[in-house]
Formats: sequence, structure tokens, C-alpha cells
Amino acid sequence: MKNKILFMGLMLLATIVMASCGARVEESHPVEAVHWTYEGEEGPEHWGEIDPAYAVCSSGKSQSPIDVEAPAANDLANISFHYQPSKVNILNNGHTVQVNYDSGSYIELDDIRYDVAQFHYHAPSEHAVNGKLFAAELHIVHKNADGGLAVVGILLDEGAENAAYEPFIANLPAEESEAHDAGVTVDAAGLLPSVQTTYRYSGSLTTPPCSEGVNWLLMTTPVKLSSQQLTALKSIFEDGNNRPVQPLNDRPLAEDTTP
Repeated sequence: MKNKILFMGLMLLATIVMASCGARVEESHPVEAVHWTYEGEEGPEHWGEIDPAYAVCSSGKSQSPIDVEAPAANDLANISFHYQPSKVNILNNGHTVQVNYDSGSYIELDDIRYDVAQFHYHAPSEHAVNGKLFAAELHIVHKNADGGLAVVGILLDEGAENAAYEPFIANLPAEESEAHDAGVTVDAAGLLPSVQTTYRYSGSLTTPPCSEGVNWLLMTTPVKLSSQQLTALKSIFEDGNNRPVQPLNDRPLAEDTTP
């Protein structure tokens, strides 16, 4: 009788263990996010409708990008850049091409440290300045210890070839891909313009779920790339991968006037 009870107890324990393992396996493979695009019925005008998690894309009052018009001139605290070179760990996620940046690089903004997580691009630009869109725009995404985001935006315009961007541009995956080491390095410090004043405002992610509370730091001075480099960026997403500008509403918009 004791052996029978012991056997039944072991069987029950095994069942519990197997069930709990199964739960962990399921949790490690979450359901894929709702599909979205940059055009048609799943495009930006409909992001807020295709999934409840994306509702703020339509209802939010602090959305990005914006058209930068009449910013208030201000002598703001400078951003302190602490960028180091990183391997080009690059992927095409179907919406942009992204480099996952090595740890150790960061900015300091209002005495808060934001670590570089990744950079990616949009072509044409997402932000406009006085109604003008640029050929492309680079976003360097940073996160602080509390999960807050700060994005450095760099407007890209046509000019001479830019050697600092070449390790990234020369390794753009043409098709959707997993992250892989391209075997070269890139230095985010070289991606910045020489004049590092910014337009600043509180905005959102420019892709679903369009979460708000993002510190936007858009460089006032565009960076020049050659026509061939810009063509390479545009060729990956031929129909464009930029969200249209959103209303500023009552948000303050400042321009840092002192480098």
C-alpha cells in the first residue's frame, strides 16, 4: 500500500513538473506582434485600429515625428556624448535596417545617463524642418536605468561621401534577416554632425506601439552623404519607411542655441 501511494505521488509530481516546463516553453515563444506596414490598410493611418496595443498611435497627443517650425530659442544644457566604436551587429527587421550597438556607449542628458541600444534609419526623413523632408534620417536610440528613452535624430542630406557611415551602408541586408556580425566596426561619434545643437521636445516612438514619453534630440545641422550612399539606403525599402509628421499640439519645442 505504501509503495502504491509513493508511486502515485511520484506520478503526480512528474505531471506537475512537465506542466510547468510546458508553460515555460510557451512563455519563451510569445505570439508574434500584429503585422503593420507603411502603406495601405496596415499603414500609419490605421496603426491605431489594427490592435488595441497600438491605440495611442491614433489617440496620443504627443506623437512623433513632427514638422519643426518656430522652435523657442534656448541655451539648453549640452548633451554629453560618450560614444565608442562597436561591431556592426546588423539586421533587417522588415521595417528598417538596425545595428545593435555594443554596450559601454552613452550620453548624459540633464545629469541622467542613457546607454546606446541601437541605431536605425528611415528614408525619406521622418522629421521635417519648416515643411522640408530630408533624404533620410538616422535614429540613435538610448535607454536609461529606469527604461526611459532618448533618441538622437540626425537628418541626412546629399553631399560628399561620408566614410563614417560606410561600414553601415556597405553591409545593409537587402532582405529581412537575423542580427549578424558584419565583421567591421562603426563609431557612432562619427555619425554626428560637427555642430551638435538640437531641437528638443517630448514625443513618441515613430513605429507601433507609438509609446509616448520619448526625449527627442533632433540635430539642427544635417549630415551629408553621397548620392550613392543615399540611394543604397532608399533601395532597401523602395516605397519608403517613414511615418508622416504628427501634430505638435501644445507641446513645447525648443532649439538649443549654444554648442
